[in-house]
Amino acid sequence: MFRNILVHIPSERPVRPVIEVAVALTIARRSHLDAVAIGYESMSAAGMLVEGAGAGVAAVMGAELERAQERANTAIAAFEIEAKLAKIAYGVRSFAAIPVEAGQTIGALARLYDMTIVLQPESSKASYDNEIPQQILFNSGGPMLMVPHIHKGPLDAHQVGIAWDGSRLAARAVRDAMPFLMGAKAVTVIAINEEAGEASSDQLVAHLGRRGITARVQRLTMDRGNVQGAILSVAAESNIGLLVMGGYGHSRLQERILGGVTRSMFDCMTVPVLMSH
Repeated sequence: MFRNILVHIPSERPVRPVIEVAVALTIARRSHLDAVAIGYESMSAAGMLVEGAGAGVAAVMGAELERAQERANTAIAAFEIEAKLAKIAYGVRSFAAIPVEAGQTIGALARLYDMTIVLQPESSKASYDNEIPQQILFNSGGPMLMVPHIHKGPLDAHQVGIAWDGSRLAARAVRDAMPFLMGAKAVTVIAINEEAGEASSDQLVAHLGRRGITARVQRLTMDRGNVQGAILSVAAESNIGLLVMGGYGHSRLQERILGGVTRSMFDCMTVPVLMSH
């Protein structure tokens, strides 16, 4: 029931959206919230360590490490202010790392939590913080709640939408989102280009009904390139405050490359999205 939550606090981007959602959700769920922030060491400085030697290189590396740690500490300090005001149970961790190590570390760390909250990447602003959600999605083994960078206030999960295609990943996302679904006032199953199968949208509605969750189906037919836009249009029309969907990789050999609809949602989401891989 989301008793143990992790939130990634960006060190190079606005922190307000994820802090507000994470703290409010922790209060509502009576959960424990841990926050982690990463300061990114320059790749050029790391290259100097490989190529160079001596006291000069060590000094540069030391200064770079200190600056990276300071950025992480500043991000965590912003979180702690809000956490203390809210009087929630929380823990903090901040560290410095080169980008590749940062992604691996936080992906493994997130495996210990019921859910991880992250900020939507923003392609117009270059930052290694943009890479963290993808690492968590594919490496955590659990649900990831991604908050739009334009979001303000707490999460509103009274109206929940499920992007359903009958796949294993969609089914995993529905299971992971069950605490939200059971507390929602209305659930909309969004079925786009649905084909006959054993795991149809109607069967999903029946399954949810046995859990006491009343859901309706909205079916749409459209070109593959417009799927993400159609999902967000339904979300806007139905006043949906949370979307639930599977997070797809481009292929089994390259799972870190996001699939089309997942990538589009990363780029253009307008409401918080709970994804599972």
